[in-house]
Amino acid sequence: MGAYILRRLLLIIPTLFGIMVINFTLTQFVPGGPIEQIIAQMQGEGDVFQGISGSGSDAGATGPGEGLGALGSDSKYEGARGLPPEFIEQLEKEFGFDKPPLERFVTMIWNYMRLDFGESYFNKMGVLELVIDKLPVSITLGLWSTLIAYLISIPLGIRKAVKDGSRFDTWTSGTIIAAYAIPGFLFAILLLVLFAGGSFWRVFPLRGLTSDNWEDLTLWGKVVDYLWHITLPVLASTISSFATLTLLTKNSFLDEIKKHYVMTARAKGLSERRVLYGHVFRNAMLIVIAGFPALFVSVFFGGSIIIETLFSLDGLGRLGFEATVARDYPIIFGTLFVFSLLGLVVGILSDLMYVYVDPRIDFERREG
Repeated sequence: MGAYILRRLLLIIPTLFGIMVINFTLTQFVPGGPIEQIIAQMQGEGDVFQGISGSGSDAGATGPGEGLGALGSDSKYEGARGLPPEFIEQLEKEFGFDKPPLERFVTMIWNYMRLDFGESYFNKMGVLELVIDKLPVSITLGLWSTLIAYLISIPLGIRKAVKDGSRFDTWTSGTIIAAYAIPGFLFAILLLVLFAGGSFWRVFPLRGLTSDNWEDLTLWGKVVDYLWHITLPVLASTISSFATLTLLTKNSFLDEIKKHYVMTARAKGLSERRVLYGHVFRNAMLIVIAGFPALFVSVFFGGSIIIETLFSLDGLGRLGFEATVARDYPIIFGTLFVFSLLGLVVGILSDLMYVYVDPRIDFERREG
């Protein structure tokens, strides 16, 4: 098993490198980069010109009305017509675009290897500092959503498998399919309208994870306040994973129940409960339990963007969305590197979970 883990760890390097190469290459052809973003701001705000270029430089001394037509139609940046060439050159130097793309990519990868993810273009904070600051919110959503999904889905899925074809199985399947069909963001809006003061009841807060008087609350008061704020976002992010996991559990149990060893156990006179939980459970739960890391990451990264935006939660999803809109490349590539690395590591953890749940699985023997 050690050799298998080592091979998987070494495979992370070329995989991660390929992910970064593809995404870096694609961004070179995407219009509306950070320089275009600043130029677009300048069309409506003349004072941005002075603040961006710096007060001590020659470019900063040139006003937005001077040198009009200097670039003409030859500028490679959309909307830059009429801006002084010195100003554009200063922006390119500040953002690092005065260097060839290959040199910028090599420098970026070298810095990432030293865990130096650079600084945000627009808020002048380190990318790693921003990620650490936003991480607790996203972990809260991902962890609570995954735990609740498992606590509900596993018992419900087992019950549906035992009662397969019954009225209970039919109406719960209808409910689950309806829940799966509802997009998470639409369900979040519905919760806001119903329970956050939209048009009906104001039971839960509209935004944030804590109240304004958080520091003045007792320990028990802080716990209650936190759970009060997290209820709606967690429900909204749980609905799709809950439906998928329930059906996965049911189908897994149905496959095991039909196997010969179950028939043999019943023929020996074992009770149905003993057969179900003593023999079927371990084999049926293999794929469900081993998929915990992957499900957590999918909830953590996939559904957090819209949920965090709707509930005004300052997490990684919202950070990534805002960075993408603003073309803040250090945040985009830094978070992509971290998330890709975590996803690849989670793949290895999923394999280890398989072995932990069922020691009979040997990945080294299969590869050999």
